[in-house]
Amino acid sequence: MIVEPAPAKLNLALHVRARRDDGYHELETLFVFVRDGDTVRLTPGTRDGFAIVGPFAAGLSGEGDNLVTRARDAFRGAFGAGQPLSIVLDKHLPVASGIGGGSADAAATLRGMAQIAGIAPDERELMAIAAALGSDVPACLAGRTMIGRGRGERLTPVEIPALPVLLVNPGVAVSTAAVFAAWDRTDRGPLPQGNALAIALGGRNDLEPPARALAPAIDTVLAMLGDARGVRLARMSGSGATCFALFDRAEDCAAAAQAVRMARPDWWCLETALA
Repeated sequence: MIVEPAPAKLNLALHVRARRDDGYHELETLFVFVRDGDTVRLTPGTRDGFAIVGPFAAGLSGEGDNLVTRARDAFRGAFGAGQPLSIVLDKHLPVASGIGGGSADAAATLRGMAQIAGIAPDERELMAIAAALGSDVPACLAGRTMIGRGRGERLTPVEIPALPVLLVNPGVAVSTAAVFAAWDRTDRGPLPQGNALAIALGGRNDLEPPARALAPAIDTVLAMLGDARGVRLARMSGSGATCFALFDRAEDCAAAAQAVRMARPDWWCLETALA
């Protein structure tokens, strides 16, 4: 059995520069990953199988075109069928939440299949498959802090400290397409210069205003995180609705998590750290 982690992805900054003729958007973003997320288990066997378990499995039930199976089929199209595989996705990240759960799952599937087939994880064709599956999948395949440009697939590695981080989702699924459609098409400039932390602190998320208009619960999350003791940065990730707070001290992160859980036990709350 191959067990591949599929950690949550955060956009510490996300600058939308333009809408492209191909329907995508020209982006500049700072991708980071945390220590926790989903898990993909791949077991060679006599026939293919795919199952979803875990706390958020129901959010994907009945979905006929999961990114995991699309990644499996795309890998086989490029590298050959190989052995049948039983794949189990253990879903711990909320669905449609701006933290790249589906993209991370697809990337983990590609990494696991590459390991079984003896293919290097940085193989160019593997990255091409990732880019075809989705804009965030190449960064999730790399699995480290990156600046992404273009659709997000042109990647430059950077370093960031392993800061404590709190992720909070108010239980609202937000449509990425709807958020991008509501973007006001104003270019507010590139990512700032400096190290990754300086980029995060000096950057912004251009999708936050349209997401907040579509899902006002995001306002409540950001207000609560912004008021936490010791918070360095509170911002929405991706197209929402998950928001994050960065801290210098694990004690402050833990206190903020406890406050959120007490005030809103119905919200999803993950106390973790940047990887």
